[in-house]
Amino acid sequence: MADKILFVEDDPSQATLVSLELKRRGFTVTAAKSAAEAFAKLSQDSYDLVLTDLKLGDRDGLAVLSAAKREQPDAEVVVITGHGSITAAVAAIKSGAFDFLTKPVEGEQLALTLQKALEHRKLLGEVKRLREEVKGKYSFEGIVYASPEMHRVLELVKKVAVTNAAVLIQGESGTGKELIARAIHENSPRRSGSFVAINCGALPEGLLESELFGHVKGAFTGADRNKRGLFEEASGGTLFLDEISETTQALQVKLLRALQEGEIRRVGDNHPIKVSGRLVTATNKDLAKHVKEGKFREDLYYRLKVFPILIP
Repeated sequence: MADKILFVEDDPSQATLVSLELKRRGFTVTAAKSAAEAFAKLSQDSYDLVLTDLKLGDRDGLAVLSAAKREQPDAEVVVITGHGSITAAVAAIKSGAFDFLTKPVEGEQLALTLQKALEHRKLLGEVKRLREEVKGKYSFEGIVYASPEMHRVLELVKKVAVTNAAVLIQGESGTGKELIARAIHENSPRRSGSFVAINCGALPEGLLESELFGHVKGAFTGADRNKRGLFEEASGGTLFLDEISETTQALQVKLLRALQEGEIRRVGDNHPIKVSGRLVTATNKDLAKHVKEGKFREDLYYRLKVFPILIP
């Protein structure tokens, strides 16, 4: 379907000339010969873009711009100005116009500007759609379940999401532990920050430590530059450590310090770095049993298990 353009111009000959040029290039054009007529058309139909002259008989193009942004906020606006109206054109940009063109308007330049504006509109629409998709996927409504047990789990998620408490999610493989972790993040005050996830059982100890805490140049063979760790990447957001039971005792000590002090040290560096990410961990093992068997530090276990969630 061709993009719909509302063209506002009070000069009949200019309106006809530009309208024919736009139609020749495949646009669907609706003309308005005054600001009042433009207001009426904006309230009656939807448009992808509004192209308006700055100088109109009854009102100026800024009034049309304002009405377009109020009535159809997703529509882009391009303003046409005379050579002596650059100040007004800048004012239009500040008020939300995508761009401005100066008279006389050349057909190729006009088409290119409008195409850029329409591509920008589509890009913003895609970003909005993806945000809604993510929000829907990880909101409580986006998690499909039938059992009363899962309903109770989501009630717990709802309560803990608004806090900063560390959460330990326990459940068998395939029960949706990461989905729950993402739901906690997306429904928390930290949702504008990053959600960073890593499987602790997928990496050897040395590499896992570097991934979590980062490293400085020269810390080990192959460390040719400084690298931020996931604790830093998740500052202001949420760090999700899956299969936390697979960490070694040595790494557990460093995790405990990070939780207690709110700071980490990159591998090969003695300078502490403050971090403020929320920690959510998960395991498919009986972590309490691991503690009794001496495989997992008890002090870290209770630090992680501030708010436990068991997935059925």
